Amino acid sequence: MVKRLKKAKHVIYLLIALSMLVIALPRISFAGGMDWVNIFGIVWVLFSLLIVGAHLHFILGVDEEKKRALEAVRRAKLRQWEMKLLDKQERSESV
Repeated sequence: MVKRLKKAKHVIYLLIALSMLVIALPRISFAGGMDWVNIFGIVWVLFSLLIVGAHLHFILGVDEEKKRALEAVRRAKLRQWEMKLLDKQERSESV
């Protein structure tokens, strides 16, 4: 239930960011050369695209896949360490 609320929150924020882009992009003029107004417009568009990308990243669940993969690696390393410790313990007991 909590995951669903988090995803809904990110969907709403994504829609807000996309609507800001749709409304503002036609009003930003990139034809006047490189003055401060155009630089601000370019930076604003790049920042809003970064926000859209971040929300898409969360909605698509890329973090969850990465967490699962890292957890599997961590478990495999733990197993290896346990096997080494058991092996050392068996050697010391047999001597």
